[in-house]
Amino acid sequence: MSGGRRRAPRRRRARRSGRAGLVAGGLAVVGAVAVAVAVWPDGGGEPAGARAPSADRSGSVSAASPSPTRSYPLSEAPRTIPAVREHTAARGPGWRPAAGARVVVRDDGLADEGELLAGELKLTYAGRTAARAGDVELGLDKSGAGPESYTLEVENGRVTVTGPAEAGVFYGTRTLKQEVHGGGTAPEGVVRDRPAKPVRGFMLDTARKHFTAGWIEDRVRELGDLKYNQLGLHFSDDQGFRIESDTHPEIVSRQHLTKDEVRRIVALAESRHITVVPEIDSPGHLGAVIAAHPDLQLRNVSGVPVRGAVDISKPAAAKIVDDLLDEYAGLFPGADWHLGGDEYQALTVANPAASFPQLAAAAKDRYGAGAGVTDLTTGWLNDRAEVVQRHDRTARAWNDGFFRSGTVRADGDLRVGYWTGKEIGARQPVEYLGAGREVVNYNDEYLYYVLGEPQTFVYPTGQRIYEQWTPLVLRGTTPVPAKYDSRILGGSFAVWCDLSNAQTQDQVAAGIRMPLRALTQKLWDSRKPSESWTGFKALADRLG
Repeated sequence: MSGGRRRAPRRRRARRSGRAGLVAGGLAVVGAVAVAVAVWPDGGGEPAGARAPSADRSGSVSAASPSPTRSYPLSEAPRTIPAVREHTAARGPGWRPAAGARVVVRDDGLADEGELLAGELKLTYAGRTAARAGDVELGLDKSGAGPESYTLEVENGRVTVTGPAEAGVFYGTRTLKQEVHGGGTAPEGVVRDRPAKPVRGFMLDTARKHFTAGWIEDRVRELGDLKYNQLGLHFSDDQGFRIESDTHPEIVSRQHLTKDEVRRIVALAESRHITVVPEIDSPGHLGAVIAAHPDLQLRNVSGVPVRGAVDISKPAAAKIVDDLLDEYAGLFPGADWHLGGDEYQALTVANPAASFPQLAAAAKDRYGAGAGVTDLTTGWLNDRAEVVQRHDRTARAWNDGFFRSGTVRADGDLRVGYWTGKEIGARQPVEYLGAGREVVNYNDEYLYYVLGEPQTFVYPTGQRIYEQWTPLVLRGTTPVPAKYDSRILGGSFAVWCDLSNAQTQDQVAAGIRMPLRALTQKLWDSRKPSESWTGFKALADRLG
């Protein structure tokens, strides 16, 4: 989108350069006559209709002595995904990579961003040195509109990208990369850009289906170019535990990621300013742990085991989960952690206390005579939150892990991952928002890609997200009131592998391609897009 004011062309001194084409232009003012002037270093390539009258020494205009000139129309806003929020047009040739051009930085901390861009555009990385004609210069400027904001200026044959933090500068390089993709030209003028939402995520269920490290790394590169900043890894569930463990190797599935592979994924993500958010879901969805520790499985009053659920009245169940949380805190250095907390089957029966008397007794022992199984379950979530908070992590949990009933309340700092309103006793999103909770939108109506389409799920389409969804649409298709917008941190697209063999890795990558592009557009700028879906899809196809 273009929301910026147009500005008049600046005066520039014409100067020569070894690069082909126009280098600089300006206004030659003689008397009351202003003539657009440009220098073509080869003396050739003058566009048709570019000759203009020249002024003689007396100040009169004569057509007898023509000089080569060129006049540029005002530039148009770049067409990128996500679209830039503001572009101030200008007159000029724009910029594209050329032989001899370099990427330079003003600040040593931008070396990673500079080297990456130089490699992508096949330019020379020259480090911290003065910029010259044809170069791209990256710098930090504390005057921006937030750590992920940036300014990209194309002027005088070179590009300058600045932002208040490295993340914003990186996003500016993503815009430039898209502008010049396929031989395109970065338009003259100034882009001022920033995201609407601070959480722009993609979550991958690697527990039910093993994804190779290389495939995940390819998604990281794709996410980085689309300005996503979180990658969630749900690597523990009933079907598998998919990351190497030193504290409990007995629970790890045959197909898994090694810690070295995870370190490479995390490092690649950090280079793209993406935080990897791990999830060890508990106290449900722990079937892979229970397979190695059957004594921890929850059983009802008749001795019937409950699939995937640990018995939270047993201290050993808490210990093994805490061992894993402590262990993986060293592997995942990001600030966020997902604790799960959903679908604990002890709470889906008509009378939890009668069905699971051991849980009811443990609740009373810990929280008093009036406490019940819901309180014990909330206490479990709070205890796990305390573990990750000791590692300076901010925790989130699924919305059905927060309960209205009971005397024990979920930790006030826990963020809500709102995914569904289909669970028994579902609470409306406004209950969480009105209570002051921060919420991440995982709306299963639009943002859940469930392999095999079980139950009522259908594969989401980019068009539906692009045309119907906004961050305010947390449940179903109805948005919450706009007054809650600031509490909705953003959203995350989620791939769940319920029927793991329904699609291959490559089919998943193809299936989520357009939904990821549509979602980043709506998280970067939640307003109605100016581009039609047809135009947006064509742009995505052109950019690759």
